[in-house]
Amino acid sequence: MNEYLAATAASVRFDTERATKADLFRGDRLFAGLNCFEPGQRQSVHTHAGAEKFYFLVSGKARLAVGACEVDAVAGDIVWAPAGVPHGVVTAYERTVMLVAMAPPPGSG
Repeated sequence: MNEYLAATAASVRFDTERATKADLFRGDRLFAGLNCFEPGQRQSVHTHAGAEKFYFLVSGKARLAVGACEVDAVAGDIVWAPAGVPHGVVTAYERTVMLVAMAPPPGSG
């Protein structure tokens, strides 16, 4: 595979026990990966003090929390969490794949 191309379909993995993550790209200023959820799985609400984050729903449907708001997102939707704002996946309603990107990458500062 070329260093500038990620075959995302090959990175999709589901686990009945917990949501999975697959790193696609990690640069000095940006991270992109896939998060895969079975129905009912979640991601705890958390924050990134110095990083912006977005979730792009590739497939499926899920409820996400950002700050005091909860939104139901479907394939094609983007949910944005500004730096320092609590966010997470409340629940996946169905098998869901999300492209997650953060700038700067986790652990970079």
